Amino acid sequence: MIHKWYRSLLLLALCPLLLTACGSAAGTEAAGADAAKPAVSLTDFAGRQVSFPAVPQHIVALGNGEADIITALGGTLAGKPASAGTEPVQGTGEVMQVGSAHEVDLEKIAYLKADAVLGNAQINAKDVPAIESIGAEMVLTEANSVEDITKQILLFGEMLDKGSEAQQLSAEIEAGIQAAAVSPNTEKPRVLLVYGAPGTYMAALPNSLGGNILELAGGANIAAGFPTLQSYPQYATLSTERIMEANPQIILIMTHGSGEAVQKGFEQEMQQNAAWNSIDAVVHNRVHVLPSDLFGTNPGTRVTEALQLMVSLFAETVQQ
Repeated sequence: MIHKWYRSLLLLALCPLLLTACGSAAGTEAAGADAAKPAVSLTDFAGRQVSFPAVPQHIVALGNGEADIITALGGTLAGKPASAGTEPVQGTGEVMQVGSAHEVDLEKIAYLKADAVLGNAQINAKDVPAIESIGAEMVLTEANSVEDITKQILLFGEMLDKGSEAQQLSAEIEAGIQAAAVSPNTEKPRVLLVYGAPGTYMAALPNSLGGNILELAGGANIAAGFPTLQSYPQYATLSTERIMEANPQIILIMTHGSGEAVQKGFEQEMQQNAAWNSIDAVVHNRVHVLPSDLFGTNPGTRVTEALQLMVSLFAETVQQ
């Protein structure tokens, strides 16, 4: 009888210890499972699942718009795209240049110990294996519209654990768009938007960022029906015949490089065909080179500045 009571008391004493041990084992297993999960996981514009063990601390941007958004969100920018002349993104003067989306400098990116590289979905998909081989992750996005830029902001906010800051920036851009919106009854000037580099000129289509800004600003893109270029689906070949027929009231030129050189080259192109001289934009001297930091590349959070500039140019044209 004594032995039975003793065994009962012993079991009662051991139960808490057994429960504690079981709980500790379960807790350790759960902690291990949490540790196995990536700290950051997102889906980029190419539909790729990209994961980071922690919030990226050494970020390389291959485009100015991406660099601008990262700095605006308070992220750490380790590398930026190469640029000549004026610094496109303020506050990045000391950041190392690492080529561009078209010319990725893998050696410099490896030297910077980048953990995240921000590239273009169309251009840099081929570079993903090389970037991964040096221990970094490639996040692919694009900016063919203002909506794309707001999506970039939200995605990078997710990557940096800066969701509230990203929401605020997106709201500010939306407010800027609303503020710049023109009345539907306002006359729409006929516009030819040209992307230019010395010797190369293309018409920007509505599915390009410049074309989207043009329409948001209240302009009518005369190239809307032009056939797309296979290599550059956001652009079309300049068709003199179609341009003559549409008779644009204003011609705007976007460029990455020297605006003066590009404008001079474009004027020489026009001089080779006397028909250009009869175009309304040429007759009234309405051929303008747009600022390269706003239109020669993705302007990032400054896209509302680009929109406001185009709105003012169109207003001047309509008033004349």
